[in-house]
Amino acid sequence: MVHYQRYIQLRKAVTVTYLDEEDACVNMSACNKRSKPKLLFFLLFCTLLSSCLLLGPNLLPFPTSLIYPPRAENETPSVSETSPCSSVSNGTICCDRSSIRSDVCFMKGDIRTDSKSFSVFLYTSKNSGTGEKNFRHENIKPYTRKWEPSTMATIDELTLIAKKQNLSLTGDQHKCDVYHDVPAVFFSTGGYTGNVYHEFNDGLIPLYITSQKYNKKVVFVILEYHDWWITKYENLLKHLSDFEPIDFSGDKRTHCFSDAIVGLKIHDELTVDSSLTEGSKTIKDFRDILDKGYRPRIQGLILEEEHEKSQLNKRIKPIRQPEKPKLVIISRNGSREIMNEILLVKMASKIGFSVTVVKPQRTSELAKIYRELNSSDVMVGVHGAAMTHFLFMKPGSVFIQVVPLGTTWAAETYYGEPAKKLGLRYIGYEIVPRESSLYEEYESEDPVLSDPNSVNDRGWEFTKKIYLDRQKVRLNLVRFRKRLIRSYIYTMAKRNGNDMVRSQ
Repeated sequence: MVHYQRYIQLRKAVTVTYLDEEDACVNMSACNKRSKPKLLFFLLFCTLLSSCLLLGPNLLPFPTSLIYPPRAENETPSVSETSPCSSVSNGTICCDRSSIRSDVCFMKGDIRTDSKSFSVFLYTSKNSGTGEKNFRHENIKPYTRKWEPSTMATIDELTLIAKKQNLSLTGDQHKCDVYHDVPAVFFSTGGYTGNVYHEFNDGLIPLYITSQKYNKKVVFVILEYHDWWITKYENLLKHLSDFEPIDFSGDKRTHCFSDAIVGLKIHDELTVDSSLTEGSKTIKDFRDILDKGYRPRIQGLILEEEHEKSQLNKRIKPIRQPEKPKLVIISRNGSREIMNEILLVKMASKIGFSVTVVKPQRTSELAKIYRELNSSDVMVGVHGAAMTHFLFMKPGSVFIQVVPLGTTWAAETYYGEPAKKLGLRYIGYEIVPRESSLYEEYESEDPVLSDPNSVNDRGWEFTKKIYLDRQKVRLNLVRFRKRLIRSYIYTMAKRNGNDMVRSQ
């Protein structure tokens, strides 16, 4: 399940009102006569306000964020335009808190960890100017859901302290136990870790965005460290860092660095913005990391299977058949399951697909899921966290997302648009009320069926209770068959090098 309602509410926070000029004043000449003094005053006020915003925003008695609406996500400016920390001098802590999604702090100089106090110290020979020993103090929760207070309340907080180094003291309180000659990236695996969508969207992709510029010469320092998370993603982590990750709370030694980033950069849902990364990296580059990470394990599985087949072939002579296009169904149990899945499998087989049904679990080996989807031509699944596995598909493949009632915006935002950025051929199949199990519970005129947006507007608890937790899907196979046939034709044409179906 993707936790998205609070962000929807945030996106609705700014309201723009338009006034129809024809309704505003019937007699324009009369309006002009009455309004000239007010217009002059208004223009003068706007001029003064603009000057304040350009020359001295700190002089305003309220934050400028109350004047300007949040920037649309597809209008994100480049790092060089927005980041106050594009250049960090030695002996400095600089925190960029401009993003709605995460805070990121940069430290440069003599950096030392102190897990007991949940602090990271930066020792400097500079004077504070005030006579104080600690002259810079920043608090940060290194997790990428800053806009969600209830989640951030569960995240451990780090204190970053810049203090004057006193050479006359010989105490070993913060003496380096381990010195690292590469930078550090501090982040948390708390929050929604355990949900595959959040593990990729809130963790792994931001980790790639933040650390890729170091070309694996970086140490990961993890708050709320989980052994199972390390085991689950070790195949990927070793392609992001050449070093073992550090458990910040569990490792009581003082680790010393000369450069550190605290917090992770995040661009958008399950994506990498090439305009915001060094080397113009994209989500396809992140997928290359997945491929490198899982390839050795997959090759091992293939060798095991080939050995088993060779033993079987000694007894039974195999009959070679043309390879069919492969369709993978991501299956669910309980909420949002496809109730006529068996019939769907039979129909897809008759069309000409080789069908594989995959049921991801928390304990599922990701390399095996990656293998199935990396070799697939089409993936079908109902909206939910498991749709994150579209990242395992090769660009050019087909992703059909079944969109239950009340989930249209989330399905498109969290999976549809990101899939297109990866280069997949995305098809969103929005079910009609008769395809929903809710059709048996509510009258046809009930807003639950006729106007899901109005139900979603009542709050996250209604969306979750009605559309996410209680809804199942019974596909209209005649209607859905058209999507499968179109996908089959596209796949076969692509195999034959025919581009005529790309415009369909």
